[in-house]
Amino acid sequence: MVETIYSYRHVPGNDKGKPGSIFAQAGYIERDVYDVMPVKDKQKDQHGFGSIKQDLNKTTVQEFILIAFSNLRQLQLLLFLFVLIAYTICVTGNITIIVLVRMEPLLQTPMYFFISTFAVLEIMFMTVTIAKLQDNLISGNQRISVIECFTQMFILDGLGETECYLLLVMAFDRNLAINNPLHYSAIMKKEIYSLLAVAPWVGGFAASSVTTRFMAQLDFCGPNQINHFICDLVPVQILSCSDTSVIKLATILTATFSIIFSGIIIIALYVHIIKTILKIKGAEGKQKAFSTCSSHLIVASLFFGTGFVVYIIPTGGKNYKYLALIYMVLTPLLNPLIYTLRNSDVKTAAKKIIIKYILSEGRQY
Repeated sequence: MVETIYSYRHVPGNDKGKPGSIFAQAGYIERDVYDVMPVKDKQKDQHGFGSIKQDLNKTTVQEFILIAFSNLRQLQLLLFLFVLIAYTICVTGNITIIVLVRMEPLLQTPMYFFISTFAVLEIMFMTVTIAKLQDNLISGNQRISVIECFTQMFILDGLGETECYLLLVMAFDRNLAINNPLHYSAIMKKEIYSLLAVAPWVGGFAASSVTTRFMAQLDFCGPNQINHFICDLVPVQILSCSDTSVIKLATILTATFSIIFSGIIIIALYVHIIKTILKIKGAEGKQKAFSTCSSHLIVASLFFGTGFVVYIIPTGGKNYKYLALIYMVLTPLLNPLIYTLRNSDVKTAAKKIIIKYILSEGRQY
């Protein structure tokens, strides 16, 4: 037997609504009807086995509505252009970093290998973030299926966790280079730094698979409106009609470990680095030592600072999605600019490649 579920969506300009209805008084006066999958058994697998897809088939809601920035209708086009420009700069800047590291022998070191890995991660993170947002802004298509929603949630959470751990690895690398310069090359062999670059991906997506698995076990009976521009853990949890205590605990633990724990270790590593730099005699030596890690320190501060505000402090308030926009769009936009404009090695490598290209083109003519 197929059930029918009613959900309400907000219609701007009709906020007075029809009397006698709580939804209408809130402005939710136009009704959508969804045919939903039959729900024969609401009981969960006692042993926690079974695929995520099978768990999702138990829900009564087949799709979600991403509200995004529908309340800013006059700014939709402007917001679309801003996100598009930010994405273009982010992708162009990060691809430039990847190409420079691959082509310039001067940059083929563990530090720049980690930076190029971080650049790949940033491109993926921003692509998954804005794909549905741009569709929402330009076409007004707010609908996203449950499977698509949970897939986006899994990938974004995995990439975010990976970014935390990769920044931690990069801080460890700088600490090792400055505090053990004589043994750095012997310790940081290609096999070691390659393993250190892969480990954050494994850890990040392993953590994401746990939270997504718990999320997939929840029931969603309606309403189905997500007050966000992406399927994020907290806004989706709010819509569940079943007990969310387990997933809330899992979310707190993963956020605490990835953001707070990683952030504290990074701070401790940089305190150690700064103490070592202050012991160096001569201003030139201090400046040279600090220049190798200043860009990473700025990027880590931006990432963990905004991440802390978005994921640790709030409880899904109305400003949540605006803070998330800064975290997911503005921060990735700044990162490649910091690594290119503030890094003398990258600027030198870029000049060498440009001059080499101009000279080679000149010889052809």
